[in-house]
Amino acid sequence: MNIWFFNHYAVPPNLYPLARPYHFARHLQEKGHKVIIFAASSVHLSKQNLIADRSPMKAKKIDGLRYVFLRARNYEGNGIQRIFNFFDYTVRLFTQTRKFHKPDVILATSVHPLACVAGILLARKYRCRCVVEIADLWPLTLVEYGALKEKQLMTKALYMLEHWIYKKADAVIFTMEGGKQYIIDQGWEKDVPLDKIYYINNGVDLEVYHRQEQENIFHDPELEQGDTFKVMYTGSMGQANSMFDILDAAEKLKDRADIRFLLFGAGYLEDDLKKYARKKRLENVTFKGKVDKKYIPNILSKGDLNLMTAPSDKVTDYGLSMNKMFDYMASGKPTVSNIRTKFDILEETRSGVTVRAGDPDAMAGAIVRFYEMDKKDYEEYCQNAREAVKRYDFKNLTDELEQILIKQ
Repeated sequence: MNIWFFNHYAVPPNLYPLARPYHFARHLQEKGHKVIIFAASSVHLSKQNLIADRSPMKAKKIDGLRYVFLRARNYEGNGIQRIFNFFDYTVRLFTQTRKFHKPDVILATSVHPLACVAGILLARKYRCRCVVEIADLWPLTLVEYGALKEKQLMTKALYMLEHWIYKKADAVIFTMEGGKQYIIDQGWEKDVPLDKIYYINNGVDLEVYHRQEQENIFHDPELEQGDTFKVMYTGSMGQANSMFDILDAAEKLKDRADIRFLLFGAGYLEDDLKKYARKKRLENVTFKGKVDKKYIPNILSKGDLNLMTAPSDKVTDYGLSMNKMFDYMASGKPTVSNIRTKFDILEETRSGVTVRAGDPDAMAGAIVRFYEMDKKDYEEYCQNAREAVKRYDFKNLTDELEQILIKQ
């Protein structure tokens, strides 16, 4: 089967840590399918562009995978240049894909909805199926973050576009478990049949993860200390990560010298977070900076407890699809989350606990509870995490995806 991936940000994961399309493509190729990944030439959250001249596209084989980079302008932040960047990519999907052998199926991912629109229209042209993959709920996410208002004309237009995408696609894959409930809540189930709605969450390639855990050793004296309980955070440091919640919890525990918070990552709020920690005199918090993702498995193996924070809103009600959750589970260590959701993987699998959002006492209490927990009970959480994450191994997730792609 000849499969095209339309995913705006799907550059190789060494450039931007969006590993989902990479792992799916790799495993599909191992099954004998041909895959082409069509990605924008602009690398998200950087100034790098993979096309330096005026060429409309650049085809390249990387790690055995076929990539086609479509020229799209660079941008910073969420202004008008980013919108133009979306259109650059989408227009070139229409003008450049004709240079390649026609597909049997298109997998179009909505990190923005225009990729899905292009996938549906080009599938008509090539007389093939289009499966759309919903990684973000547009425009609900924009409304929840305050970028749009619910009753705005633009918001209503985006809901209409979203409805059209779900209606016209041959199948819809949500990365969050509550996708079917979302369709019902929107009142769209009459013309978006629930039997064409699927759920494939994000995940982790366990073979790669455990190899990196053993081979890519990260040396840090604070990680080697055996007399402290190490509470870990890895990832971005922006508004969507709610990391002030972690610092507020750390303040509650700053007299507990044996409990330390180790924060790995970077982002535009990093300096503000450091200033806040200094103001609160949080000597139990260390900002470790950004590290190569290949070191994360080894880093997490040396911790005792993982933290996952984000705003709780209508979007998270439908489930979580955060990459770090599966890295945390693969580490075999429990996780404390403060993200409200009706589809709570951590609680369901008893591989962690979820506390009230915005409540530093609740988070601090959960951390102390794991610190003081009987060793047998703690190990049970660890074992639950190791077992639960097997469902989200990309080898298994690719089996599910393959069945959806080949379904007639």
